Amino acid sequence: MKIVVCIKQVPDTNEVRIDNKTGTLIRKGVPSIINPDDMNALEEALRIKETRDDVKITVITMGPAQADKALRQALAMGVDEAIHLSGKEFAGSDTWATATILASAIKKIGDYDIIFCGRQAIDGDTAQVGPEIAEFLDIPQATYVSELEVSDNKVKVARDFEDGCFEIEAEMPVLLTVIGELNEPRFMDIRLIYKAYSKEADFKVWGAADIDVNLTQIGVRNSPTRVYDTFVPTKEFNGEQVSGSPKEVARRAGEEISKLNLL
Repeated sequence: MKIVVCIKQVPDTNEVRIDNKTGTLIRKGVPSIINPDDMNALEEALRIKETRDDVKITVITMGPAQADKALRQALAMGVDEAIHLSGKEFAGSDTWATATILASAIKKIGDYDIIFCGRQAIDGDTAQVGPEIAEFLDIPQATYVSELEVSDNKVKVARDFEDGCFEIEAEMPVLLTVIGELNEPRFMDIRLIYKAYSKEADFKVWGAADIDVNLTQIGVRNSPTRVYDTFVPTKEFNGEQVSGSPKEVARRAGEEISKLNLL
């Protein structure tokens, strides 16, 4: 069984700043992490590998040179192979262009059974790339996966939505986007960290020339998405501070709670 996991290195949103002139994220000096939902995707692939002897996991990401840190972290967690898609042709790609690039790379990998993606990236929150990859590859998909069972050539999943969940069964190859409720991601294995950063690591770098991708469908110029405004949400404190003796504060708190009909 061959599993492909698509991950993205994203800025830690607790440290996000925006360039007021360009409307883009300021990434310089901002700590980067593997997108949280992608960590759940990695974990699920590793759990499947622990239950079978025939599993090979390939992790793939697209991004600038520093994105290799995310791939090496995945290698240190236990995946078998890492592929970094990097090149000036990819820069500025929106979800459509990104999915086009990733799908082309996955076609080159070939013979995949399950493709895992996180539900969405915290720096965009579109939840579009995974489903778009499935469409480009013409394979079935299940999104918002909170439970997974793999047997023979099929997967059975629980797909969460607002009021409950659907139970879905699909034949492989299949693409699954997962949510945090699926599992608890593991830490890196200390025995694998050294290998992940050594020459022995199975780490590849592919540019546009290495994959069969239509150059008229990728990059910032060929991305159909147009962002008209970007902003950081403001944090406002609308509460009221009460001072006085403990009895006075307790009395006032009781009055306010009573007004809200919480008691």
